Amino acid sequence: MNQERLYKVLLGPHVSEKTSMCGEKGQVVFKVASDATKPEIKKAVEQLFNVNVLGVTVSNRKGKVKRTANGFGKRAGLRKAYVSLAEGQDIDFMDVE
Repeated sequence: MNQERLYKVLLGPHVSEKTSMCGEKGQVVFKVASDATKPEIKKAVEQLFNVNVLGVTVSNRKGKVKRTANGFGKRAGLRKAYVSLAEGQDIDFMDVE
């Protein structure tokens, strides 16, 4: 996988209350591109963060239909990847240099 594709697969970390609970289990949650596959996500995380990935689970959240002044509109959907890391490894997003 080339370097350009690595940066297009992972869009950023997904930070929420649920993902902080997943962090206690050794998982990290990322927002990923809609066309990203599990092997691509695994390679991208391993190469960018220098960690060993045990598994990847992908979740698709459909966008909600909301009523607006002009009728109905649709919010964008979201694809999340739950990445399980090896024992003793973690990725700290708050440690910014």
